[in-house]
Amino acid sequence: MSRVLIADDDRVSCKLLGGLLKKWGYEVEVVHDGFAARRELMKPDAAPLAILDWMMPGLDGIEVIKAVRSAAHEAYIYILLLTSRDQKGDLLEGMDAGADDYLKKPFDADELHARVRAGKRIVDLQAALIRAKNELQFAATHDTLTTLWNRGAIIDLLKKELSRRKRTGGELGIVMADIDHFKKINDLYGHLVGDAVIREVTRRLSLGVRPYDAVGRYGGEEFLIVFPACNLSALATSAERLRCSVADEPIETNAGPLPVTLSFGLASAEQIEAASLNPESLLGLADEALYTAKALGRNRVEPAAAMLASAPSGG
Repeated sequence: MSRVLIADDDRVSCKLLGGLLKKWGYEVEVVHDGFAARRELMKPDAAPLAILDWMMPGLDGIEVIKAVRSAAHEAYIYILLLTSRDQKGDLLEGMDAGADDYLKKPFDADELHARVRAGKRIVDLQAALIRAKNELQFAATHDTLTTLWNRGAIIDLLKKELSRRKRTGGELGIVMADIDHFKKINDLYGHLVGDAVIREVTRRLSLGVRPYDAVGRYGGEEFLIVFPACNLSALATSAERLRCSVADEPIETNAGPLPVTLSFGLASAEQIEAASLNPESLLGLADEALYTAKALGRNRVEPAAAMLASAPSGG
């Protein structure tokens, strides 16, 4: 049900307008002065349709419209200006201020119905466009199977965290996690079971991190987790907790419960000198640690072993 805000100090007019709109299936909100109208229309969940009287106490309809149009609303508010003025200059003033349409008093019910329906079509179309834009943005930054950040998006988040650290200081760590023997799962049970395993691993990893950590799907069965405000010691503790969350309980699949483990490679910004610190150096360090974890038997957490120093200057 679409909502309509009526702003008019004439209570008889409000009752008449409200009765008609309710009859046509709209949910009606009523205020009686310009300050209240501005307050209601500036809310994030403001009614998408508004009928404003030109002359009101506090702020007039034109002032309310200008305030609404200057605000950074994502969703458009369709505004119908109700006025007894009929001079062309007055009507142009209203439209220039940002009114979408106007209706002269006393209004005709059929004309009001037609204009409100036109406004509803516009706000419905705009809402559909916003949904489509958000869906496209989500699809461009998230992995289809897991809904995690995709590779490009998680690397962008890492870049932002490195930039933040450069400005404000603080700790930053990353974890590379890879499902052990995942090819065998696909070969033995098929890709649908493999997909189920990835989704469940995703769920457990996501539940095991803090709200401001970021989990992304880095590759087929590989994950990248960005941990702001986390030194190497805390990173190892977090990664061990994640390892246990997967390894301690088999994953239920159509092929039955499957034991699944992950190997983890850790790297912290504190291990890299400032001159060499960038996404590539940090990812390289974590990848080497992951390779070590695999070589040492899998299902384990390995921190990067060495400090990566900046290259010596020539001379």
